[in-house]
Amino acid sequence: MGKTHMVEFAFGGTGQNAHYGSPYNPWDATAHRSPGGSSSGAGVSLCEGSALLAFGSDTAATVRLPAAMTGNAGLKITKDRWSTDGIVPLSFTFDTPGILTRSMADAAFAFAALDPFLGDGFAFLRRVPAGVGGIRIGIADSWFWEDCENGIADIVRAAIERLARAGAVLKEKPLPEAREAYAVFSEGGVSAIELRAFLDRELPDWLATIDPVNAPALKNAENLSAREYLTRRLRLQTAAQSTATRFDDVDVIATPTVMFSPHVLVDETGPEQFWARNRKIVHNLVPVNYLSLCAATLPVGLDSIGMPVGLQLIAKGGDDERLVAIACAAERVLGTPREILGVPPTSLRPPKR
Repeated sequence: MGKTHMVEFAFGGTGQNAHYGSPYNPWDATAHRSPGGSSSGAGVSLCEGSALLAFGSDTAATVRLPAAMTGNAGLKITKDRWSTDGIVPLSFTFDTPGILTRSMADAAFAFAALDPFLGDGFAFLRRVPAGVGGIRIGIADSWFWEDCENGIADIVRAAIERLARAGAVLKEKPLPEAREAYAVFSEGGVSAIELRAFLDRELPDWLATIDPVNAPALKNAENLSAREYLTRRLRLQTAAQSTATRFDDVDVIATPTVMFSPHVLVDETGPEQFWARNRKIVHNLVPVNYLSLCAATLPVGLDSIGMPVGLQLIAKGGDDERLVAIACAAERVLGTPREILGVPPTSLRPPKR
């Protein structure tokens, strides 16, 4: 068992850690690109072979994000399906344990072994379909696609079309509640104030040494009123209730996992630039957490600069078993990550500067 580098308190999606260094994305041998966060080292460990299964927490993206950016599979389960005991809290409202693996087949095996609601995990694995015939896939609306860069949208759409040719039933599926969820996140969400409350109570001395990119957000959290905090929670609760009906006629909704290629990390990045970039890369991921859904990501190709591209499959909260089975079936049609992507050009060896 090993422990990997990650973002301090899981508060951020780029993988940056001012204290211990930021892991390198193995898919670029010449530049220090983001591996995604907050479970940044988890994705890297799978690429370089030191792990077959990596654990992380997904509060607003951060199991699926590093999985997608490093060419691995990731699973964000429904909130409270798995216990958060032993996890240092970022947000008690949204913290969710999750897993990263080198394939969805491995993720299904881990899910079968770990999930407390399955009963006979081996029986679940035997029920995973061999193909995608009859599976109803909703294609998310343009909000999830229109800002994709470096050919990401085309790669994901091509993967979805392959699933359709294999028998999946496609349907356009708007998810307008995602905009409201992302708006709440962009306004500050609830993580900063919930982390600040934890630090004030349990680790007050830590605030003096917090990662400089996160210090302003935690300082500003002091000014959030109880009224505004509760208003944000109620807005999300209302949106989540409405979202549940979007799955009445589809099994999953498909989106690109991340709309942007992993960026080159720079040491001098300040808080404002850091959080602007962070908001961009979690755009398609935050709604899953904020709308009480579950989701999986699996790699489907390399973008025009040679970085991994992920397909996100979103399911109704509580439909975790169906989600894992569908994601596995999709992988059987599309191919395993190694078949699709090949091997990363570098592993743990830092590129020369």
